[in-house]
Amino acid sequence: MAGEMQHRRASAKERGGWWILVVCKKKCLAFENVQANGTDETCVTFVLLDEDHTLGNALRYMIMKNPEVEFCGYSITHPSESKINFRIQTRGELPAVEPFRRGLTELMEVCQYVLNTFEGSIKEYKDQKENEME
Repeated sequence: MAGEMQHRRASAKERGGWWILVVCKKKCLAFENVQANGTDETCVTFVLLDEDHTLGNALRYMIMKNPEVEFCGYSITHPSESKINFRIQTRGELPAVEPFRRGLTELMEVCQYVLNTFEGSIKEYKDQKENEME
């Protein structure tokens, strides 16, 4: 599955207090890293812009599969806002941004696998219909 992927590792750049995470060639994820004073990097809230439950629930599922993650959850502040507060708390010394990045990467791999399987099935169906017409 990973061999079929043609994406670069997710990388982030800061722009005006917001981070822009390039997750694939067609989609960028804008987020802000929010940390309370006196806390370490193991407990972080990410504010994801222009996203909703579609990404939130799938990403939460992928991140919670990591045994180093103690808590992962998200909330949408208001239905009229397309913004998610996404909270991650890890065990030990693992920074919360690592399972966040890994979850995004694994979610992209799953989506790519589903897309490749779907496109392969469509091609197979069209080929079968073509052969029946001959």
